[in-house]
Amino acid sequence: MELGLSGKVAIVTGGSKGIGFATALLLASEGAEVAIVAREPESLKEAAAQIEEQTGKKALAISADVSVPEEAIRAVAEAAAHFGGVNILVNNAGTSAARPFDLVETDAWGADLDLKLMGAVQFSRAALPYMRQAGGGAIVNVTAIGGKAPSASSLPTSVSRAAGLALTKAMSKDLASDGIRVNAVCIGLIRSAQIERMWQAKAPELTWEEFAADPRHGIPLGRIGNAREAANVIGFLVSDAASFVTGTSVNIDGGLSSVL
Repeated sequence: MELGLSGKVAIVTGGSKGIGFATALLLASEGAEVAIVAREPESLKEAAAQIEEQTGKKALAISADVSVPEEAIRAVAEAAAHFGGVNILVNNAGTSAARPFDLVETDAWGADLDLKLMGAVQFSRAALPYMRQAGGGAIVNVTAIGGKAPSASSLPTSVSRAAGLALTKAMSKDLASDGIRVNAVCIGLIRSAQIERMWQAKAPELTWEEFAADPRHGIPLGRIGNAREAANVIGFLVSDAASFVTGTSVNIDGGLSSVL
């Protein structure tokens, strides 16, 4: 399928590792110009080098803290100036912060919302004028299945993710007239540094393949997913192939979640 990404300019936050890196790599391989945003300069440098090596495209590495409004504005402006505009935004930056309600300190609520919700808000607001100038665009907010079906001891992250889903739906309605589509993906168990730490803590005697396929995970498809599988869905949602898709969320969880 032709995704129609050649010549498009994409910004991917949290783009140096995991799903963000896999998404940036996919978009670059489909012909997009890609800016990756993260806090650690060394990780960004390594990620950009891998993208160039594997795709032949030079990714723009931008070090920024997405939870700081001024840095979000600067990062988008830098990408737009370098590539001549912005067509695609993937709001992927975030970390896991899951604890029981009574163990979440007051400051942790604000910090989590600043990173996962307000980071997406600030980047989207900064990208909006460039997308309007281009006659349209696509935004994907990367959330988690816990935003739809919070489990015990999943705070504050499940609340931030739920807010991200509400943001997605509201933005999709407000920006549709500008030709800007806004969708979300809800991530389940996808291989990441966090999941690998869980593997080493709970079952270091197993190989990764054995751990990923452990039936105790309860995944109907029988295994933990990988970052490329998430990137494939995100790539579709930002592409011309999804030109009539907006305001929706897609679970990338192997059937784990009980909600649509």
